[in-house]
Amino acid sequence: MATTPSSATALVDAKDLVAGYLPGINILNGCNLYANKGELVGIIGPNGAGKSTLLKALFGLVKVREGQVTLNGETITNMRADELVSRGIGFVPQSNNVFPSLTIEENLQMGAFQAPALFNERFDFVVNLFPTLGTRRKQRAGSLSGGERQMVAMGRALMMNPSVLLLDEPSAGLSPALQDEVFVRVREINKIGVTVIMVEQNARRCLQIVDRGYVLDQGTNAYEGTGKSLSTDPKVIELYLGTLAQQK
Repeated sequence: MATTPSSATALVDAKDLVAGYLPGINILNGCNLYANKGELVGIIGPNGAGKSTLLKALFGLVKVREGQVTLNGETITNMRADELVSRGIGFVPQSNNVFPSLTIEENLQMGAFQAPALFNERFDFVVNLFPTLGTRRKQRAGSLSGGERQMVAMGRALMMNPSVLLLDEPSAGLSPALQDEVFVRVREINKIGVTVIMVEQNARRCLQIVDRGYVLDQGTNAYEGTGKSLSTDPKVIELYLGTLAQQK
């Protein structure tokens, strides 16, 4: 998809974010990110770089101490997660992202808890993307494979018809074949018009599918550019892709 060279028309815009979990200890140190409508944006970097913290800061799960986050030009900094869901932001955490004792259908119902009248319409939409969820709707999520749980988690986040989907390490812990399936599904979600911001440990594969990417290091932006330009940048390859590629 075409991208613009600045954040002037961004759907999501995060500027100069400083954030952390403990008082006086910052994980993000002036981090910047933007995503235009319809973009697929990737965030890569070494362990401890602040990638997941950035997503959680966007979703109100980590307090932003300095800086600002906007959605469609409106400030959403430190807004509660439930309010962000109602404004059109979905979030899929890396772990513990399904209710294991509930069925697939019940998990998706939880995704539509703010608007239960939408359930049937959105359920049909989600199972069109993930047909397995429809055929096994009465199966408990705890009995699913890791890849299937990831589909349930993404499906639940889509139940409120978000304009933005935040994905934290969607391929983590999956076999190479299941990783590929997840990346295909992410692309499909993006192609139907959902803006996707994805943190990913499989850096090379991530850069292959994203429109633009950010490399974080020590809580700040080290590099940014198109997925193609980052994947072929000698410095990015030398400093990041060599070690990150081994984490597949």
